[in-house]
Amino acid sequence: MQAVNRSRFIRRAFISIGSLAALAGGLAAPATLAQQAPQGEIVIPDDVKIFGNDNPNIRRATAVVNGAVITGTDVDQRLALIVAANQSKIGDDEMKRLRLQVLRNLIDETLQIQEAKASDVEVSQAEVDQSYARVAAQNFNQNTEAMDAYLKRVGSSPDSLKRQIRGELSWQRLLQRNVAPFINISDDEVNEMLARLKAAKGTDEYRLGEIYLSATPDARQQVHDNASQIVQQLRQGGSFVAYARQYSQASTAAVGGDLGWIRLAQLPSELATVAREMQTGQLVGPIEVPGGFDILYLIDKRQVLTADPRDAVLALKQISISFPKGTTEAQAGERAEAFATTIKTAKGCGDVDKVAAGIGAQVVANDQVKARDLPPQIQNSILQLSPGETLAPFGSLEDGVRILMLCGRDDPQADSGPSFEQLQAQMEDDRVNKRAQMYLRDLRRDAVIEYN
Repeated sequence: MQAVNRSRFIRRAFISIGSLAALAGGLAAPATLAQQAPQGEIVIPDDVKIFGNDNPNIRRATAVVNGAVITGTDVDQRLALIVAANQSKIGDDEMKRLRLQVLRNLIDETLQIQEAKASDVEVSQAEVDQSYARVAAQNFNQNTEAMDAYLKRVGSSPDSLKRQIRGELSWQRLLQRNVAPFINISDDEVNEMLARLKAAKGTDEYRLGEIYLSATPDARQQVHDNASQIVQQLRQGGSFVAYARQYSQASTAAVGGDLGWIRLAQLPSELATVAREMQTGQLVGPIEVPGGFDILYLIDKRQVLTADPRDAVLALKQISISFPKGTTEAQAGERAEAFATTIKTAKGCGDVDKVAAGIGAQVVANDQVKARDLPPQIQNSILQLSPGETLAPFGSLEDGVRILMLCGRDDPQADSGPSFEQLQAQMEDDRVNKRAQMYLRDLRRDAVIEYN
C-alpha cells in the first residue's frame, strides 16, 4: 500500500446564506427549547415558519469578501475553465448551479489569500508564473503563449488561472507555517497503523474518486437533485476530475476528488456498503451520508500488501493486417479467420516476423507494456497466456485486424507496504488537512461578505 498525501473524507462545513439570514433576523427558538439546550447550541423547532424568501440560491454571482470584490467576470472566467474541461453540453439549470459553486469556491480562495497576506505569508509573482509555465508544459508543450490563447478562446483568461494558482500556493504555505509545525504523530501511532496494515494483508483496498455535496435538512431535496444532475452529466462524458474540483465540498476537491488507496473500514458505512459492490470504472450516486450526499467513482481495486498481476510488465508483439476499401463484413470475417490460422503456425516470437512477412502483415514489438495499461476486456486473457501464445484477433473494418502475441513477462514483486517514514508522513498530512478544514471554517465564520 503506497502512502497517499491527502485527507480521508474531510468535509467542508457550509452554512447556507438563508440559514444565516434567518438567525440574524431574530427568529428565536421557543423559550423552553432554548433553556434545555446547552449554551451556544443552535436550536431549530420542528414547526419552522419561513418569513420572506426561503431560497438562499437566488442571488447574483458577485460578492465583496472583507472588502475584496469578486466580479461577475471573475465567475464567468473560472466557469469557462470547467465548461472547457467538460466534454458534454451543460444545461441551463446545471449552469446556474455550477455558477453558484464557482462563486463559493472564489469566496474560499479569497479568504485563503487574505489570511496568508495577513500572516505575512508571501507568494511572489515569479512563483505563480513558474507554476503557470509548468501547467503549460504539461498541456501545451512548454508554450505559455499557446495556453494564453487557449484560455482566451474558451472565455477564460491567464489571470483567472494564475489567481487560482496563487490561492493554492498561499493556502499550502500558510498551512506549512501555521499548522504543520504543531502536528505530532507519535511512534506508537505509526507502529499501530503498520500492525493494522500487516493484519489486513490480502484484503481488498479501493482507489476511489468522490464528489461530496453538503446539505442542510431544509435543502436536502435541492442538493439531491443537484447531485443527480452531476451524475447525469458525468455519465454523458463529463470530466470527473473537473466536476470534483469545482463542485465537491470535500478537501479532496483540490486533487480532483481522488481519495487514493483506502480500505472499506476507512469509509463511512453508507459508502463502504456501496463501494464493496462496485466494479472498476463504475460511477454511483447520489448516496446519502450524514451531512449531505456523495458521488463515488471506482478508479481501481487491489489487495493490501499483495502483488497485483496487472502490474506485470509484458513483452508483446502486435501483428496486424488492414482491409482494402469496400471490404464487406463477411469478407473481413473470412480474412480475419485465415489470418489467425496462419499466425498460429508461427513457432513463438522468434518466428512470427517471418510468418507475418509471408502474408503481408505488419509487426510491432514493445517489451515494456504494463498489463494494467491494456484495455480491461483483454487484461485477464493476456495474463493467462504463456510465451509464444496469442490472443484472439480483434479490430474493425476501418482499423483492420490485430493479434497480440506474448513474448515474455516480468511478474511484480509483492508490495511490502509503506515504510515507517512514509506512513508517518501520510498520517501527518491527513491530520494537517483536518486542521485545515477547521481553519477555513473559522475564516468563513468571521468573514464579512456582501452579495450584490
